[in-house]
Amino acid sequence: MQLGQLIRRLTAVGAGIVTAAALLTVPAAPAYAAPGGSGPYPADYETTLRLPRHTIYRPATLPTGLQLPIVAWGNGACRADGTWFELFLKELASHGFLVIANGRPGGTGSTDSDMLIDAIDWAIAENGRTTSRLRGRIDTTKVAVMGQSCGGIEAYEVSDDPRVDTTGIWNSGFMSARDKAQLARLRAPIGYFIGGPSDIAYENAIDDWNRLPAALPAFMGNLDVGHYGTYAQPNGGEFGRVGAAWLKWQLKDDAAAKAMFVGPGCGLCAGPWQVRQKNLN
Repeated sequence: MQLGQLIRRLTAVGAGIVTAAALLTVPAAPAYAAPGGSGPYPADYETTLRLPRHTIYRPATLPTGLQLPIVAWGNGACRADGTWFELFLKELASHGFLVIANGRPGGTGSTDSDMLIDAIDWAIAENGRTTSRLRGRIDTTKVAVMGQSCGGIEAYEVSDDPRVDTTGIWNSGFMSARDKAQLARLRAPIGYFIGGPSDIAYENAIDDWNRLPAALPAFMGNLDVGHYGTYAQPNGGEFGRVGAAWLKWQLKDDAAAKAMFVGPGCGLCAGPWQVRQKNLN
């Protein structure tokens, strides 16, 4: 091989190494670039090679001083499509949360509960990574795990992680008595958001509610919309509004949001939600 050819080949290899390194250190640009949500921080989603099996929702523009609590989300059917609940998840993120959904945008295949832990681990690492755009912008002390249907079971399975501050169960509940033994491991406040008697998960959720640890703070809201909720409505519909409020109370200590859930005169107590409460103060 002539010297000139060798130099050109080595230069090309070096450029490839530099490009690969850049891909590993620079977060991907927003994948959809259509910010949404009704909150003060219109949100979009993006992907990163550092967490290749997930979709990351966050405010499109990060206001100075804003720290984002972490929300790990499992999809219905344990489906690996991180944009299946896009409108709902953008709504949550628009209120100042980092929402990490299992699955890539438009992805296929199945997920598992370990992916929720992967999301939390990534967010904590990203907060400290020197070249991250999210460095110092994530509140790693505030973490929620949530999911719909099968994704709710995933959330149950990791809710005993000591980093988890609240669990959200959406249109979900354990099906077998053997699985229900896991309820004894719950240690953080839990919110159930179910689609009323026409929801196929309704009976399972009510049974889980009756088996919760005696002192566990818990809320259940039933809205008569069935198993598929209001996720596909603009901003996630009523489920989006209430989900954002639950997170603002649990992860941001928002007093107005708390008033929606606590006490006999709570904001959701007058209907159309059917409300149950345990150990809330």
